[in-house]
Amino acid sequence: MKKIIDMIAEELMQAFEKNGYDGKYGMVTISNRPDLCQYQCNGALAAAKLYKKAPIMIANEVVDCVKDSSTFEKIEAIMPGFINITLNTTYIADYLNEMCNQEQYGTEKAKNPQTIVIDYGGPNVAKPLHVGHLRSAVIGESIKRISRYLGHNVIGDVHLGDWGLQMGLIITELKKRQPDLVYFDETYTGEYPEAAPFTISELEEIYPAANEYSKTHAEFKEEAKNATFLLQNGNRGYMALWNHILNVSVTDLKKNYDNLNVSFDLWKKESDAQAYIPDMISYLKENNYTRISEGALVVDVKEDTDTKEIPPCMILKTDGATLYNTTDLATMVERRKLFNPDAITYIVDKRQELYFETVFRCAKKTKLLEDKVKLTFLGFGTMNGKDGKPFKTRDGGVMRLENLIQGINDAVYEKMMENREMSEEEAKSIAKKVGLAALKYGDLSNQASKDYIFDIDRFISFEGNTGPYILYTIVRIKSILMKYAELTGNAEKITSQIIPSVIPSEISLMLEVSKFNDVIEHSFEENAPHKICQYIYDIANEFNSFYHENKIIAQEDKVKQQSWIALITLVQGILETCIELLGFDAPDRM
Repeated sequence: MKKIIDMIAEELMQAFEKNGYDGKYGMVTISNRPDLCQYQCNGALAAAKLYKKAPIMIANEVVDCVKDSSTFEKIEAIMPGFINITLNTTYIADYLNEMCNQEQYGTEKAKNPQTIVIDYGGPNVAKPLHVGHLRSAVIGESIKRISRYLGHNVIGDVHLGDWGLQMGLIITELKKRQPDLVYFDETYTGEYPEAAPFTISELEEIYPAANEYSKTHAEFKEEAKNATFLLQNGNRGYMALWNHILNVSVTDLKKNYDNLNVSFDLWKKESDAQAYIPDMISYLKENNYTRISEGALVVDVKEDTDTKEIPPCMILKTDGATLYNTTDLATMVERRKLFNPDAITYIVDKRQELYFETVFRCAKKTKLLEDKVKLTFLGFGTMNGKDGKPFKTRDGGVMRLENLIQGINDAVYEKMMENREMSEEEAKSIAKKVGLAALKYGDLSNQASKDYIFDIDRFISFEGNTGPYILYTIVRIKSILMKYAELTGNAEKITSQIIPSVIPSEISLMLEVSKFNDVIEHSFEENAPHKICQYIYDIANEFNSFYHENKIIAQEDKVKQQSWIALITLVQGILETCIELLGFDAPDRM
């Protein structure tokens, strides 16, 4: 189904062409003066320069050509050459009825679906998720859902950090605490225990303790480096411990991501890329992509056109050890082999932009990835406290993500119990849904690259641009439809038609709804969930204005009432689709 803005533009483009002008000047935008018109075309202003003609003359010629079209309620040329457009409400109603009958409300699937790998999450094993992991998870999950909605083949990868000195530190600390564990017996040849010698709570305490101890005990740090080396070279006991660390960590990570309604198709790890590194390095050397710089193996990625300093991409350190660069490049090789992707999107803290730029350039320059593969770095800003600094606990520590989620759920629960009577069980179930909406919407409503203030009082408010306000609007519509079904005995799917209207608030609501497929497409193209947030906030505002001005259930004109029921059913469907794309859902009541 064509977007309504494209259908309007087609008429204007044909009118420009009929008058001897290039059709491209018929492009239409949403009006920036909604008090004057709904859409506008500014093409006459641009065409005037080429055709050496006053823009108002061109605009008048175009308007004369379409003034009798049933599409427009009003179309006029305004000095110095704007074309102001107001649509016929029959045209809008017909478009909405067509949306009701179309799959995905008329949003078309991609004609040439892409295979897209989205790298988001990025936690380290043996460490709990904290607030710093929030943005990557919720932004990535939403972009994955939007991309799939448009028919693309999307692979979401958590990409665990599991291969480095942190593993050596944990193993060495365990050996210090429990030296008699069978994993440290080099003569042992039997099967290792299935159960891990630690819980997730113990594991999460072991790493920071080991890391802190290593800062003041050089011999301990050296032993940890050696343990890392032995692990990466297949030491049997250390490999068994590493598998325990992974299993215990991943079980806990999945539980926490489930609480965020975030899921991954792949639980790939840095270690998975290790098998690709030797051949990759040989390939880079043999094809003369590398050089030695102060003992390190590097690839130069600076270009003559660069206006800023771009460092070389280091492949091996002076001691022959690999780096994150090496692992990330090898991961690209792995992804090319496994999925042959058209695009790979990385959702990471924006402070890593230079790092990813060098890795991307290296991958393309050395042809580890084909030119056709689109590499995107989506850098997100920080979540800050009210003091404008990165969000911390009250005692200044980094807050665990599960504690943040629980804190929001508790705040919502308390707020609900102040104003409503319901069972504790139901209230907690609803609070969990509302809390998740508050958290995710509070994050996603901001442009990803921007920092934002985490304000729990504002996020859980049932008024303003918040997740709970969106959910409250959906619940209000559900309540109206339930009352209508009870009064009419019609609990079946609404089949009535939306009819033209003269009520300004209804027309405004209809216009917002008609933009759905345009918003979804732009959100995908720009990796911008915040556009969906803005859209549903606008719809919620328009619906609530319409609702307060019109008594839907008490309406005596049954044709008009049925039209309103059809309209708000469509509004509910679109709002619920949008919040599903954002990664949360609505309760039946609040």
